[in-house]
Amino acid sequence: MELKDTVAVVTGATGGLGQRICRALAVQGVHIAGVYQQSAESAKALAAEWSALGPRSAAFQADVTDPASVQQMVERVLGAFGRIDILVNNAAYNQLVPFRDLDGLTLELWERIQRINSTAPFLCVKAVAPVMQRQKRGRIVNVTSVAGLAPSGSSIAYAVSKAALTHLTRCLAVALGPEIAVNAVAPGLLRGTKMTARLSPDFVERGLKQSALQKMVDLDDVADQVVTFCRSDSTTGQVLVIDSGRVYH
Repeated sequence: MELKDTVAVVTGATGGLGQRICRALAVQGVHIAGVYQQSAESAKALAAEWSALGPRSAAFQADVTDPASVQQMVERVLGAFGRIDILVNNAAYNQLVPFRDLDGLTLELWERIQRINSTAPFLCVKAVAPVMQRQKRGRIVNVTSVAGLAPSGSSIAYAVSKAALTHLTRCLAVALGPEIAVNAVAPGLLRGTKMTARLSPDFVERGLKQSALQKMVDLDDVADQVVTFCRSDSTTGQVLVIDSGRVYH
């Protein structure tokens, strides 16, 4: 798909990875609808930075776990840009709970992680898919995790939520073709994100030692692959691992 002058909705746009994804798309001439939940000032400042690259960018507030809020956000984006060609489901949440600490993984935390990491992407897809189908083209890229491919990550809840998103990617590829291609990136330990900052130093150190390249994943490597998936006309239902060599999927 030719990317210039397309419109992308990116959730979690103010996060470390979200910012890089928005910038990478903007460099390709994509207009950016950056979705945030609370960081209004940061989101508006970032939108101004992306607009300075050439295409138009704007910040949109939404609670991506609430169907009504998601639908309202999509309507506001359409009002501002007139179309939606790309959806990047990047918003996510984690909290470190060792796998053996089942008592520490409360039902409240379990449900919060599932709601943000797997239900919210589904809600966003349901809201934008009809728009893309009317346009007869679209690209959806989910940001999952290597924790969804192997029993690892910050908690059992996080691993299960990302496994759900990984398989949702494949199921949506079947459900939404041929107009819409759906793919996912599965990063490992990311450098410079709030989610990595929530992890203990020991947890991070073990992860680095277990990787073939023994280093954290570069945010721009992940962002560039998101762009590649958006551009591709013949790739769908795929999950690409970017983890410095830990999970060989």
